[in-house]
Amino acid sequence: METVTRKPFQGVINIIRFNWHFYVIAFTLIGILAIVNLFLADSIQWVIPVVIAIAAASITLSLSVSYYIYDYSNIYSLDWLQSLNIAPGASLVNIHAGFDETSHLLAQRYPASTLQVFDFYDPQKHTEVSIERARKLYSPYPHTQKVDSNNIPLTTNPADYIFNIFAAHEIRNTAERVTFLKQLHSGIKPAGRIVIVEHLRDLPNFIAYNIGFFHFHSRAEWKRNFTEAGFALEQELSLTPFLALFILCKKP
Repeated sequence: METVTRKPFQGVINIIRFNWHFYVIAFTLIGILAIVNLFLADSIQWVIPVVIAIAAASITLSLSVSYYIYDYSNIYSLDWLQSLNIAPGASLVNIHAGFDETSHLLAQRYPASTLQVFDFYDPQKHTEVSIERARKLYSPYPHTQKVDSNNIPLTTNPADYIFNIFAAHEIRNTAERVTFLKQLHSGIKPAGRIVIVEHLRDLPNFIAYNIGFFHFHSRAEWKRNFTEAGFALEQELSLTPFLALFILCKKP
């Protein structure tokens, strides 16, 4: 198997590439404001430079945090999985929402395990333009199976571990998300585990991404969803101040 390593600044560069329209809009508005400022009265010409400075600081902060998370931190080393003690021969499933940065890494880390990869992305329901762009730029992991979020084909062949990394939040509808989690519940063995990594709709992510934090779900919402799907929350960890790791198991 070819070794896959992440390139320097790959995470933050991907964010810009996949969401370039936001930056075009932002810098266009900044340019318009700068022109408008030329025609304002001297007494209020300080206002627009302050607005521009705040906007520029917000963009810089969000990209800096993204660099810290996706490039500087050890999130893609997968060292945080050590506590699971995944034994050779374990059956692994990785489920993503159209953009997969972790299947190759899981395969490299657990070469003696079997790995299935499912993609539940549906452009009719999961309408993020950034995912569409990512899919055009990156090839899928070999033998990735297209599935429906409400029909994960694991009931007859349950897994030991199911991974869902930066994916489940793309399911915006609560009922669909709970049904998806119920599918995962049916798709693991009695002693199996679900591993979910997500940003949260909380203060650190608000500071980093301002209104962009509404794209995420709150900790309370996730816990309600887990309970409704029949899971017990075995462990919750902060991988960074901006990322939560949830390890789920079936209720006794």
